[in-house]
Amino acid sequence: MAAPVDDKQELGPVELLRLTTAGSVDDGKSTMIGRLLYESQALCEDHVQDARAKTRQDLGGEIDFSLFTDGLKSERAQGITIDVAYRYFSTPRRRFIIADTPGHEQYTRNMVTGASTANLAIILIDAANGITTQSKRHAFIASLLGIPHVIVAINKMDLVDWSQEVYDEISQQFDAFAKKLTIQDLSYVPISALEGDNVVQRSDRMPWFAGPSLLHRLEKTYIGGDKNRIDLRFPVQWVSRPDRSFRGYAGTVESGVLRVGDDVVVLPSGRSSRVKSLVTFDGERAESGPTEAVTVCLEDEIDVSRGDLIVHSKNVPTVVRELDAVLVWMGEDPLEIGRAYVVRHTTNEVRGQVSDLQYRIDPNTLSSEPCDTLGLNEIGRAVLKLFRPIACDDYQRNRSTGNFVLIHPLTNATVAAGLIVERGRREAAFGGGEARARSPQSLNITRTTGGVAPADRARILGQKPLTLWLTGLSGSGKSTIAFAVEERLAERGHLCYVLDGDNVRHGLCSDLGFLPHERSENIRRVAEVCNLMNDVGAIVLSAFISPFREDRARAREIVGPSRFAEVFVDTSLHECESRDPKGLYKKARAGDIPDFTGIGSPYEPPEGPELRVETEHLSPDEAADLVVRWLETEGYLR
Repeated sequence: MAAPVDDKQELGPVELLRLTTAGSVDDGKSTMIGRLLYESQALCEDHVQDARAKTRQDLGGEIDFSLFTDGLKSERAQGITIDVAYRYFSTPRRRFIIADTPGHEQYTRNMVTGASTANLAIILIDAANGITTQSKRHAFIASLLGIPHVIVAINKMDLVDWSQEVYDEISQQFDAFAKKLTIQDLSYVPISALEGDNVVQRSDRMPWFAGPSLLHRLEKTYIGGDKNRIDLRFPVQWVSRPDRSFRGYAGTVESGVLRVGDDVVVLPSGRSSRVKSLVTFDGERAESGPTEAVTVCLEDEIDVSRGDLIVHSKNVPTVVRELDAVLVWMGEDPLEIGRAYVVRHTTNEVRGQVSDLQYRIDPNTLSSEPCDTLGLNEIGRAVLKLFRPIACDDYQRNRSTGNFVLIHPLTNATVAAGLIVERGRREAAFGGGEARARSPQSLNITRTTGGVAPADRARILGQKPLTLWLTGLSGSGKSTIAFAVEERLAERGHLCYVLDGDNVRHGLCSDLGFLPHERSENIRRVAEVCNLMNDVGAIVLSAFISPFREDRARAREIVGPSRFAEVFVDTSLHECESRDPKGLYKKARAGDIPDFTGIGSPYEPPEGPELRVETEHLSPDEAADLVVRWLETEGYLR
């Protein structure tokens, strides 16, 4: 099997990555997938020979890679993808399942279906045509479905003479649009699916691109933090009663970790018990994690049936009769407000009706418009009233218990997919409005400055002000390095100060939790403080996990690019967890700390930090010396 030539690291455990692809008409999506399948040797020889025979007449002997994916006759006739097709291939490093989804607006429901379980989305853009309305629609849907990782593959670079200017322009335009969305991990790669450049192997025809090939990026994308291992959610699928001596509740652990001896609650009844045993086909086990099928036996005889949800007693979802949700309408007939539909949520089915349709969302502009119905492939915000309560989570927190489908009670057809929205959550999560409202009084506030400029303070102190932003997983050594650097600078007479992630939460950010929007606000406040301290002329060492690239980019914008430097304290999750200086990983694994970075919440490593410090190979003193030498080299110290 083919593998990138620039990757010389040892092979890790082979894991499964689910990905979806989307692109406008003739962007080359089928050709790209076909080349991935062909060069990873995932095709049967007769399939390859058949493609050669069919394309020899049309392309002069060159293989038409799209024939490997466009399986329907109507697809081959039109040269487009219509239905969702699932393709499988593997490399020595990872196994892949590709949901090949159509990009046409009329097949939006097909894309939603194929992307609903994806870890990663590849959005293709034709370099010659640039970003289209369909490109924006695909990005919006990927954000709406909470896909953690998005790769923008700018294809057909051969048609623009491998131009870096074209690549940069498309990247910047897409970045500007993506800022309105909630995409955790966004990256770009220029490719030519037809020629094979940067698909599997690095291309020599684009020496200006320093990043990895598409396949290499797929192999190395970190998905360990994508699974929610904090919030136990076990929907009961059926009651297993083979004889009078055994009673168990079979199902799949959708999220969290279930252990023997755990105190649990059954919802919506609210009755509590303790896990007596976990039974699988291979026998009993001590614990089960996400996606694992298991039969749960409880110590108490309580009423549990299909559709009930077993959760940890100290981590309980919301039990509601009313849902605030985003609907993707899939039915041929339009939505009828007030009509009774079947709401299928996990293994539970209840009757409900749409009581209010708040607005329709235009995926191309992200604007909302009033409406009284939704048609095929349209997306809108609605309120549903249920005839019986269900236990659910916000979709952004838990994809498994945060989604549902609407079923027509007469035809049994699926007419809509729904994503539950937490009440009160900022509209910015779906592209509308500002994250923080401003009071009318704020219009009367003006920024004032004194007669002493920052440059004057820098001259007095003999140093250039700088925010040195240390980011990395918990336990990587950020604060240890920062305090060591502070000591070295103070000994040399420099004004410096360390802002530590734990310390600021005792005062400045004591009112914030650890949900994604609260983490963002925490970083925003710290960045504002760094900006003020840099105005004083100080060198600020900020030691924060700051897991999201968008938040760090915002901090850079607040402080100013000329006095902001990102230091990636690069340490593997395995090493950080083995250190665990504060016992946080142990608590996170036990379910006591929800949304802990690396376990229940993802970490997005920097793509281009000013300095990388690998603490697995350096002692704290060596790491601190490395940072000080960098400050000297870059001219920040006298």
